[in-house]
Amino acid sequence: MVQFFSIGSVLVLAALAASMVVLPLLLPPLPPPPLMLLLFPVGIMAALMFLAFSPAEAAGNVVVYAV
Repeated sequence: MVQFFSIGSVLVLAALAASMVVLPLLLPPLPPPPLMLLLFPVGIMAALMFLAFSPAEAAGNVVVYAV
């Protein structure tokens, strides 16, 4: 059977998982970020959706074979 993760990477992933469980219980709550920082991920998502649904310029890459 193929070993996907080494022992070191499993330990790092377990430490990250444990810190994500423990640290929110220990740290105080943070104030909400400014509105511009909240709109930043929305802008990134809008740009990605625009790029995903815009037509591709594939006219130069099309090869037609006649048999």
